[in-house]
Amino acid sequence: MADDWRTDRVGSALRGENPTVLRRLDAGFAVIGDVQFLPGYSVLLVDDRKVERLSDLPRPKRLAFLSDMDQLGEAVERTSRRMDAAFRRVNLEILGNADGFLHAHVWPRFEWEPAKLLRLPVWLYPRGNWSDNEFALSPRHDPLRMAIRDELDRLRSAD
Repeated sequence: MADDWRTDRVGSALRGENPTVLRRLDAGFAVIGDVQFLPGYSVLLVDDRKVERLSDLPRPKRLAFLSDMDQLGEAVERTSRRMDAAFRRVNLEILGNADGFLHAHVWPRFEWEPAKLLRLPVWLYPRGNWSDNEFALSPRHDPLRMAIRDELDRLRSAD
């Protein structure tokens, strides 16, 4: 994957150029994470790059963003449960400390994680996990990507 879309993740999603996009949702884009040391890691990107905080959105769009986060979280949970018997739970986080636009992280958690990290925030994993090619998103993750996308479609059609 070319890295140019990474400098403007929201703009590239709006232009249809962000290769990590799973689906366009009501208030943003569901994307699969650049790293997959916890398989299924996904992110919800707001659809307006000028929005920095949840409170920047008008209440109806804020609720739509939170609903999108819920749907993405459930899609990752269902997919993870089906693909890995060691699935434990999903962690949902809106942090915004590194990227200046509103986004929500969806982290699946598994029993096979190192015992010292199992009950801690994902951000305490070794920094190398975010840059190690072993964990980089690649075509080998296409079945996982398709499974999450299909689950999102099922959830959205049920509403």
